[in-house]
Amino acid sequence: MSKLFIVPTPIGNLKDMTFRAVEVLKEVDLILAEDTRTSGKLLKHFEIATRSQSHHMHNEHKTVQNLIEKIKSGTTVALISDAGTPAISDPGFLLTRACIEHGIEVDCLPGATAFVPALVNSGLPNDKFVFEGFLPVKKGRRTRFLQLAEETRTMIFYESPHKLIKTLAHFCEYFGEDRSVSVSRELTKLYEETVRGSAKEVLAHYTQKPPKGEIVIVVGGKPKE
Repeated sequence: MSKLFIVPTPIGNLKDMTFRAVEVLKEVDLILAEDTRTSGKLLKHFEIATRSQSHHMHNEHKTVQNLIEKIKSGTTVALISDAGTPAISDPGFLLTRACIEHGIEVDCLPGATAFVPALVNSGLPNDKFVFEGFLPVKKGRRTRFLQLAEETRTMIFYESPHKLIKTLAHFCEYFGEDRSVSVSRELTKLYEETVRGSAKEVLAHYTQKPPKGEIVIVVGGKPKE
C-alpha cells in the first residue's frame, strides 16, 4: 500500500529517538532528509542503512510530483527534517498535502518537537495557545506585531540567536515591557536553559549574555480586561 511516513527526529538528545522511528527508517525504501549530511550522523548512530536523498525548502516544489509517482509505484518513503517533526517550520507540508490529494496514506509518528517542552517549561497558560513559528524578517513584521498585540492566548515563536535581542525589543515596544516572556534555549542539550521574566527583564538578560543555539520564545497573551 502506498504510504508516506513522517518521522520526527531528536532536537538534541539522541536518546529521544523512538524505537518505532528507528524501525520505520530501517524498513522503508527511501528516506527524504532536509540535509543528508546532518541526518547521515543520526542514521549512522542508529545503524540505519536505508538510502537517503535531500528534500528541502529550495527543491521541494520541483521534486514533489516525482516523489508522488515513486510512492504510487510502490516505493515506501519516510520524511525527516534536521531536528524535530517535519512540516513544523520545516519542509513537509507540500509533500503531505500532495500525498493526501493523490489518495496516498500519510502516517505521522509522534515524537520530538521543540515548542511543546518550551511551552510547558514556561509556566504560562497552555490550555490555549498559538504557534507563530518564525516572525516576518522585514515585510509585514510591524503589521504582524500589531495584530499579535491583541492576542489573548499564549504565543510561541521560533527565533535565531542573532535576532533574539531585536525580537525581544519589539515585544517591549508592541506588547509592553511587563508582558511575561519565557525563552528556552538548546532544549534537551547539555547547555539547556529557560529564562523567564518580563519582556524588559529577559531583554536585559540576553543583552548582557548574548545567546547561542536553537531558541523558542513563549509569550503570555494580552491580559483580559
